[in-house]
Amino acid sequence: MSKIKNKNLMTLEEFKETNYGKRGTMEREELENGYENFKIGTLIHDTRLELGMTQEQLAEKVGTTKSYISKIENNIKEARISTVQKIVELGFGGRIEFSIKL
Repeated sequence: MSKIKNKNLMTLEEFKETNYGKRGTMEREELENGYENFKIGTLIHDTRLELGMTQEQLAEKVGTTKSYISKIENNIKEARISTVQKIVELGFGGRIEFSIKL
């Protein structure tokens, strides 16, 4: 059975290169960095809901405000690594593991 290839379809990598340039360009780096911040906010949001916590409860455990938690979850504010660490350790009772990919 042969597959019919749709010439209008492209991979995510092709889309990013076409619309934001190759890796290393300023536009592409802004896109990639924005996506990483979005993922952090989404992970915090999803974990908080999974644990049945409100933003206010999480903020109280971490020593910050509900507004700040909301801004992180909604990708309005970038969180420092130390803040993410507090959220995970004090708020969720977990730990963060970092890795570096080259």
